[in-house]
Amino acid sequence: MKTLILGGVRSGKSALGVRQASAGGGEVVFVATATAGDEEMQRRIERHRRERPAGWALVEEPVHLAAALRAHDATGRCLLVDCLTLWLNNLLDANHEAILSREVDALVETLPRLSADVIMIANETGLGVIPANALARRFCDEAGRLNQRLAAHCDRVTFVAAGLPMALKGPAHD
Repeated sequence: MKTLILGGVRSGKSALGVRQASAGGGEVVFVATATAGDEEMQRRIERHRRERPAGWALVEEPVHLAAALRAHDATGRCLLVDCLTLWLNNLLDANHEAILSREVDALVETLPRLSADVIMIANETGLGVIPANALARRFCDEAGRLNQRLAAHCDRVTFVAAGLPMALKGPAHD
């Protein structure tokens, strides 16, 4: 099963992803894309670590996400990616169009070929005011395109608001 969980900041999407991965009962590999650039982000990362089951494997990959998923792919395993939005931010920070295009294409092409169940967490950035600066608009555009491309390859797409999951595609969450 390939799952995309979308929602706003602090909507409960990561908690839903953790619950769903735990419910599968198999081995879980948590693929973290965040980098701790400042104290506030370090606190967020620590909070997420505390909320994850201790027995899960951890892979930290801020750029080469498709390669990390291929390297840890296995039948019966769940790969939980948190989060695609931070990963996209890392790619935009690299300020190199070829890297952005190559890595996004690699993820979209890799996803359907994976044997593992995959749960991906991403922010839905298209629900608010259009940002005033060009980089922020570009980020929202890239995030929207990425979410659409991945949703096309997923069995289940869920939107989370106020901690409540709403099925957009495929079976609902328990």
